[in-house]
Amino acid sequence: MLSRPKPGESEEDLLNFQSQFLAAGASAAAKVVRKADKRKGTTEHTVTPGQEADQGRDVVTLPEFPDLPPILTPGPTKKSKFAGQRVHFADEDPEDLLDQHDDHITAVFTKIIERDTSSAVITAPMPTGEAFPQVFHRSVIPSEDMQSPGKISIFAQKMAAKKAAEAAKPTSVPTTDPQRFPLSSVRNPQLDDEVSPSKPTGELNIDKPRLITGEGLQSSSGHEEAQRIHQENLEKLKALSQQDVIQEQGRLLSQLDPKLIAFLKSKKEGKATQDRKSLHGVHVKPRAVQPERPQPSSAASGLAPRTDAEKQSPVSVDDLPVKPQKQWVNMGVVEFEKLEWMKDLPQLRQKKTEKGMQARFSLKGELIPPNSEIPTHMGLHHHGEEAERAGYSLQELFHLTRSQFIQQRTLSLQVLGRIVHKAKQGDFASTLEGSVLRLLLDAGFLFLLRFSIDDATENVIAASVRTLHFLLVSPEDEEYLDMTFSWYQGTKTFPFLPNQEEEDDYDDDEDEVAEGKRTGKEHLKQSKEEKKSDADIARYDAIKGLLKTKLLHRLRYILEVVRPDPSVVLDILAILTRVARHSAAACSQLLDCPRLIETIVKEFLPIQWSAQMETGDPQPPSLHDVPCSAAMKFLRVVASSGRHAAARLLNTFDLKSRLCRFVAQEPQDLPLPREEAERLNTETFRLWAVAAGYGQACDLYRELYPVLVRILQALPHLIASSRTKDSLPRLSVQRAAAVVVLLTHVTQTAGCTAELEAQLHSAPEDSGQQIPPPPVSWAHVTGLLPLVEESLRRVLQEISNPSSWDALQPLTTASINFVASFYQAASRQPSLNTVTCNEEIERLAADIFLPFLHHPTTQSMWDLLRSCSVVCNPLSCSPLPESVPSIVTLSCTGDKPPLSLAGKKSPFSILTSVLNLICRITKIHKGLVNKFCFVLDHKGLQDYLQTISNAPTPHVTPASSWLLRHEYHLQYFVLSLLYKVNAVCPGLSQHASLCHSVSLALLGSLLPGSENLAHKLLSVFAFNSAFIPEGKEGGPEAADLSDILHITAETKPTAPVSAAVISATPSRGVLLEDAFRCLPSIRACYLAHFSYMNQALCNSQFIYQERTCFIQSAMLAEARGPILPSDWPFLPLINLYNKVTNAETKGNIVNTLPPDLVNTVTRNLQWILLLETWRPGILQNIPTAAKLVRLACVFLTGGDLFLEAPVHSYTAALLVHYCQPKGLESLVLDVPLPGLASFYDFYMDLLDQFEGVSFGDSLFGTFVLLPLLRRFDVKMKQAVFGERVSSLRSLSVSLKEFPIPLALYTSPPEDNLDLLRLYFRTLVTGALCQGRCPILYAVAIAHVNSFIFSQDHVTQDVDAARKSMLRKAYLLVDEELKKHLLYYKQTSSDSEVGFELYDQLPPIRLKYLKMVIEPQQKPK
Repeated sequence: MLSRPKPGESEEDLLNFQSQFLAAGASAAAKVVRKADKRKGTTEHTVTPGQEADQGRDVVTLPEFPDLPPILTPGPTKKSKFAGQRVHFADEDPEDLLDQHDDHITAVFTKIIERDTSSAVITAPMPTGEAFPQVFHRSVIPSEDMQSPGKISIFAQKMAAKKAAEAAKPTSVPTTDPQRFPLSSVRNPQLDDEVSPSKPTGELNIDKPRLITGEGLQSSSGHEEAQRIHQENLEKLKALSQQDVIQEQGRLLSQLDPKLIAFLKSKKEGKATQDRKSLHGVHVKPRAVQPERPQPSSAASGLAPRTDAEKQSPVSVDDLPVKPQKQWVNMGVVEFEKLEWMKDLPQLRQKKTEKGMQARFSLKGELIPPNSEIPTHMGLHHHGEEAERAGYSLQELFHLTRSQFIQQRTLSLQVLGRIVHKAKQGDFASTLEGSVLRLLLDAGFLFLLRFSIDDATENVIAASVRTLHFLLVSPEDEEYLDMTFSWYQGTKTFPFLPNQEEEDDYDDDEDEVAEGKRTGKEHLKQSKEEKKSDADIARYDAIKGLLKTKLLHRLRYILEVVRPDPSVVLDILAILTRVARHSAAACSQLLDCPRLIETIVKEFLPIQWSAQMETGDPQPPSLHDVPCSAAMKFLRVVASSGRHAAARLLNTFDLKSRLCRFVAQEPQDLPLPREEAERLNTETFRLWAVAAGYGQACDLYRELYPVLVRILQALPHLIASSRTKDSLPRLSVQRAAAVVVLLTHVTQTAGCTAELEAQLHSAPEDSGQQIPPPPVSWAHVTGLLPLVEESLRRVLQEISNPSSWDALQPLTTASINFVASFYQAASRQPSLNTVTCNEEIERLAADIFLPFLHHPTTQSMWDLLRSCSVVCNPLSCSPLPESVPSIVTLSCTGDKPPLSLAGKKSPFSILTSVLNLICRITKIHKGLVNKFCFVLDHKGLQDYLQTISNAPTPHVTPASSWLLRHEYHLQYFVLSLLYKVNAVCPGLSQHASLCHSVSLALLGSLLPGSENLAHKLLSVFAFNSAFIPEGKEGGPEAADLSDILHITAETKPTAPVSAAVISATPSRGVLLEDAFRCLPSIRACYLAHFSYMNQALCNSQFIYQERTCFIQSAMLAEARGPILPSDWPFLPLINLYNKVTNAETKGNIVNTLPPDLVNTVTRNLQWILLLETWRPGILQNIPTAAKLVRLACVFLTGGDLFLEAPVHSYTAALLVHYCQPKGLESLVLDVPLPGLASFYDFYMDLLDQFEGVSFGDSLFGTFVLLPLLRRFDVKMKQAVFGERVSSLRSLSVSLKEFPIPLALYTSPPEDNLDLLRLYFRTLVTGALCQGRCPILYAVAIAHVNSFIFSQDHVTQDVDAARKSMLRKAYLLVDEELKKHLLYYKQTSSDSEVGFELYDQLPPIRLKYLKMVIEPQQKPK
């Protein structure tokens, strides 16, 4: 016996009871009685137990409704059963019929916009003679109609009576159903019975009424009544004459609404068409009605008229599609302003204006031209502003995203996503002003998407995620980064951090560059970022702003709980990959997000899955519980952020088992689509390669060694099949390249085993933690070289086949890099047999690489270097038109041109790998240098080096940094080969000077992560006398000869003499010779000042030495610019100046300086003079003003340091060089200088130092006088002649020592009245005299003389001051000063005073002088 439920039992217990009851098949204790349907008039009936058993369970069904409600479509509208009694015409409007069956997107907007009623027919109710309809009484329904037992409601009785009346209605009278006949534009003129003047009234042949059918009348004889009225109308028409008919027709046409007339004609034409069909029996296939130029309906007009004039124009009855009637209730007074929305749309007319118009977009995200005419049924007119224009503005789409209707929110987000996608493609660059993305982000688009992702509806979530994917992710960027994965150092990438970050408030002191201080700065920066709002952070970094909004938690919830469609999953994984590329900090947040990595690994990288998919399916129905290559790629990018992140992924999330699962089986054997299986296998090998790059997961190498060998053995077959243009061989080539990259990293790790074992055995027991040796040794990888060499031999033979050669480039590059890494690691092995190794290298060079280098295709690659170079063609990596600083992209959208560094025809990847291999094997076997030296003689290579030596330093952006790094690798290997050739065969090096210029240009351009290359350039190339042939081939003598013959200057100025040195200043040639001899000391000086980069240098050395066990991260440091500043030759001077300045700022007095201060400054000045003379192109990017400011640090550091003989000599030589005509022309002081906040403040400090320690030194005085040129700011002259007038006593620079022409100080004449008064005052008071300050004395005399004798039309105040100054000069007691002021003629370098005098005043000046003086002498 079945037990009954008891209190306290759960829902599961109740379900168990129910299942037991159904299984027993017992009869129910109660019967289910179904009540009769009152509307249908059915009786009650009882469900028998047998019937109930057949049904199994109670199911509630609703008629005319599906079992499950639709997700997004609204429910069906409720139909009234009284609608059939309403009066309607025989035919309905075709537009209404289309709207009823319209499945277009316009149905979405019907909730917020009025329906189109312009062509609707308004039928007044039947007149009853009463104010209100008659009240329905019970007595209307006779009692005999209610035959069914039981109580029946009045409504059910009325329905039963209606059905009985319909059943009794005669069927002989045909009714006109507009849906019975298809719409057509065919018209038969023979059936046109239109009443016209040309047709006699007696020929009327109309047997049926066309408009009124009688349907809806209460009487059953409604059709007969309509026919009777029709016959009466015909009789009246026959009684009229033709003239009366014409007169009556004209009266009706003048009184009726034109729209009503058009409606009547359309009804007549439709009726004629139906008559033609019924007569001739022709069946026409229905087709959509497409009017040539449909008038916009009032439903799309919105609320705003077009112009102000239309707003002010009154609305009349004729403008309304529905005419108000006085008989209508409460319509006695018509308020036309409230009915204005019913007007038709104004006609679209093109505005002739210079101002831009608001951009409007279609539902596909396309820009709609302002003058385009689009029908209203396309759904593009549902807006208020500019109602006649089709499309929606960004503001309207933003407004629609906040709609209460799901469809509208979804649609608006989809349209915005399409707009963003097309904007990033550059479709709007030539048609729109400004940036669409900038406008969207400034309007809060990022946070709008973030809020939309929190929506509870899956469709809104999908649209939001898709739009966010369009905004953040660039698929082309990912494709190019995957392509460069097999390049040299291709696994190392820069973070996607914006360059234009907001400036921090803390000071950036130079003495706090050390790592400990830097950590404090980063902590301070992080604390300040925490205080900023999300919007402030997103303004300069969109990813960082999104991370603060807990985007990762929401995306994890969507993946784990919502489980969306595959397209949404792929978009989310792509967004997460983009977040991982942002920075190491973002990867840390990804790893710390609760259950995010677990969900991705569990749901999208299962070891076992049951979903069977056909190989031809483009996408499975669900990505959950199915392996996904996008998930593996995301984990690979996260692992690239650091060795600790990779270790967490491998150990905490059990990725090793996934690696084994997807590597052990061939792609064609995986139950996945073939292309997806290839991509999954490729990403698995790439993830393993990244982990092996840290020395991790190498234990899997021994377990899966047979699988790897089998893949290597299959490479010849893959190379042969690559000649087809199928996509699968290309994916297989990428997979093979990933395998070779993995083996390269495993080989590098095995090369570190011997070193780590030696350190472990030699380290004391109490030493710190030691790095354990990896589980793979050198003996485990020695067997890989023959297999890779064989595949490399095969792939290099395909160079004659262009199609297969292009497809095999990833495998070619990876194989060459493997051979280079193998021999580099082999050279560090204690067990290396040098003789055997050299023999193998000779065989490799003779059999494989020398034939490859002599091939015509390879020789043509050198000619493409300049065309594909980023340094030579900076525009090739310029940002896209729609790029925004807060969202970093590589500007790869639309694919790179073929002739670019990442293009299809680029030779950089192959040539870089080849040069890398040549440098590695020639380092082991130096006898092969002679065989490879011919590479440097290629004309294409020489042209490329010549171009980059003179090219400016490229601007570092995220779009250029990843390409510049690969190009700098090629330049470095060319220089390395040149160094080896010069060391072995000095006579073969014919391009030493060119390569030295290239090395210096490369030194100032290297990016973060390449500190090892910078150190090599400083140590080997930059200060190597072998690369500066000018020092041995008469360069110093040529410099002296140039000075003697005045080749480089119009006049050879004499260098300023030191106040402490009596001997003559040495010539420039002597100074250059001394600098060339001191190159080793100069190198030591610069290496010491670059010691602050030791930590970065150590990390970079681990990367380039390929010591994988010591590498901390595959993500490089942020690339905001080159490693070294653009003015790095002045760095020792700048460091000394900053040290003194910072100490004085903190209140300390600097009395002692380093003992080798003189040597340090001298070496710095020697190097600058050498560069300015023999390598002027290196410093051409530094402004002349910046050079002089940095050179002036000599006077601001160390008190009387400038008085030391070597320092004074080199400083004077550099000053003379900068004061040449070309240098003075380029000297500009009114623009911001790099590293200097204000030049005026700097000049004030220089004046203070001059007054304190100058001792009247001419060199120091020349620096003070240089900024006082006539074209520079007047404030500095006013400071010297006003506040710092005491400095005039020490500016005793003689005219012969002064290297600048006086004409630059005196021309044009001074027009500043305040400065002229200061000039005159210092002259009259004796503060400025010719003996103490001859330069400024001559300048003041020239300007005052020009002013007092000027007769130009000026203001009254200036004229009074001019005449007063002239009278005072005439009355001076000092006759010499008076003579100079009145008789000055012009400047002259031959004169002792610097200017010439008139013997007597010119007549015009004499006349003017008498005119000014005589008025004061007459009263006397």
